[in-house]
Amino acid sequence: MAIKLGIDTGGTYTDAVLFDDDLGVVRSAKSLTTKHDLSMGIGKATRKVLDGQNPNTIDLVSVSTTLATNAIVEQHGAPACLVMIGFGEEALERGGLGKVIGKDPVAFIEGGHRAQGHRLAPLDREALMKVAQEYGDKVSAFAIAARFAVRNPAHENEAKEFLRDFTGKPVTCSHELAADLDAPRRALTAVLNARLIFLLQQLVDAVQNLLDEEKVTAPLMVVQGDGSLITAEMALSRPVETILSGPAASLVGAQYLANEKDMIVSDMGGTTSDVAVLRDGRPVLDESGAVVGGFRTMVRAVSVRTYGLGGDSEIRWDTALKDLVAGPRRTVPLSLLVDEYPAMLKVLEKQVKERKMDAQNGIFVLRLRSLLTDRTGFSKAELEVWDALERGPIAITEFDREFLLRKAVISLENQGLIIRSAFTPSDASHVLGRQRNWNAEGGKLGAELWCWPKELDGWEGMSSIEEFAERVVEQVVRQTGECLVATALEDAGLRNHWDGGHLGNSLVKAATSLQNDQGMINVDFKLRQPIVGIGAPAALYYQPVADRLSAKLILPPSGDVCNAVGAVAASVTRSLKVLITVPAEGLYRVHLPSGNKDFKEDLDAAWSYAREEGRTSVSALAKEAGASDPEIRLTEDQDVVDAKGKEMFLEGRLNLVASGRPRLAVR
Repeated sequence: MAIKLGIDTGGTYTDAVLFDDDLGVVRSAKSLTTKHDLSMGIGKATRKVLDGQNPNTIDLVSVSTTLATNAIVEQHGAPACLVMIGFGEEALERGGLGKVIGKDPVAFIEGGHRAQGHRLAPLDREALMKVAQEYGDKVSAFAIAARFAVRNPAHENEAKEFLRDFTGKPVTCSHELAADLDAPRRALTAVLNARLIFLLQQLVDAVQNLLDEEKVTAPLMVVQGDGSLITAEMALSRPVETILSGPAASLVGAQYLANEKDMIVSDMGGTTSDVAVLRDGRPVLDESGAVVGGFRTMVRAVSVRTYGLGGDSEIRWDTALKDLVAGPRRTVPLSLLVDEYPAMLKVLEKQVKERKMDAQNGIFVLRLRSLLTDRTGFSKAELEVWDALERGPIAITEFDREFLLRKAVISLENQGLIIRSAFTPSDASHVLGRQRNWNAEGGKLGAELWCWPKELDGWEGMSSIEEFAERVVEQVVRQTGECLVATALEDAGLRNHWDGGHLGNSLVKAATSLQNDQGMINVDFKLRQPIVGIGAPAALYYQPVADRLSAKLILPPSGDVCNAVGAVAASVTRSLKVLITVPAEGLYRVHLPSGNKDFKEDLDAAWSYAREEGRTSVSALAKEAGASDPEIRLTEDQDVVDAKGKEMFLEGRLNLVASGRPRLAVR
């Protein structure tokens, strides 16, 4: 029997569970996630479940998090510099790399290798020095992507050592995160990794400091995007691998709690809804790389569709659709804002009393986290907004007086430093009395502001706050149904028959709407597998969704803390790819992350070396990740052609996977 502590930090809530291998969930607790100081929310939830528990009985602590996913979806993260070795600026036009980089600096320097691992050009260390001097104090981390680094990582490793020693900043190499040849996508993954290091460091520090205070000495693990665990130390160097950590943990937890083999899981949190399919009790994995925020990374993760739809999604009017829309931006619910900052109630009351049609009424801004760099990188207007928010939230209308201030607000939002507060589905639930954990007056006043005609094309207002709240709930139900249908169609290979087509979109919208009236046609979708609804808002929205899709609904016990359950029910898994190429006739080259080795006229020796070193390397990776006695699975394939009646070897590939249960505390 082992007792484990599971913690999940979501966009809105932080959950904690005390988990017994034999009894399951023994105790659970929730608290608001405090992004400005993660230790507060983590401490509150964790201390509740640890109350009365002997800290020496805790064998493992594991954390899942949506921080990385949300940071990418919301386009937040610390500034990073990308160093491209052996590439020109045209590389930014591929794979969405230029869009991901945005305003962050990019440097192009000479170096890199050819496809077979031969050096293309010497590494330009002088240019590397200039990069370090120019950007060392302006960014939080560096990312390096060199031409054909997966065939020879020498220049990435050399550049990493130089930049790390010279600047003292974290450095990410693309070959450490992916083994595929798509260099721009490797670069994109490395950039995201570099941006996330600071955020994950805050989380790990917060949890570790809490454990030290509570005298818990158990190993600390973090959930990866594929649902497996790694040590906190390894996670700090590979934070991008925690993309979809929360969804992956929720799938592991959902399978444990629902005890179903085949199902569609929908996890609605405060910021996002994550929808995925489980077959034979295992999450379907996206081997081509996780897609988050519209960007395809090279992170091996659960095949999950992440939508900007949650309990805290901003309710906005879409002038093109002439309809209310929830998300994709996360905001602080007005009921929560007023609960935490009571003075904002008077501001809302004043806006209601003035009865202005300003579309910005009912919207506030407040600080979200501390500055990630010094103040020199910010404009005068940005600093004016930032300093004004030191005293607490401010109505966004206060910044409308000057164009530069409005622009500064948007810039600080995009950097993840401040956040809006506006009407959300959570506020609608408070208005309707279905949710009571915050101050409902904030939501009611926000709804009243929406009831009037506004300076929005097509919006004519509503007759009552209850009518408006019901319309918001209906919109969330419909959008949730569309998310489930989209996932089911994609799983069936039919996504292209719907997405982007007017007829397909209309049919799906009709099937998921309350008023399914298309004249002579009645549109129905039926999901064959049960819907497992998890996450705090699931009970509020998923029953009508299941009814409209003629599906069985399962709301498992402890489903509101499913991610924290999955965090301690997971195991450790690491994978490795080894490649054998033929750079010249009669020469066989084995490519490993540690370096290359050549074999002349002896293919069997190359295969033997690849197997032996591959097993040793992947076992070491699993043990470094925290596995106890990992088991190794090996698959091989090769490309051969017939050359005048004789087989000619072109390329060989070995895929190795090492898995094991996480190491527990030593007593």
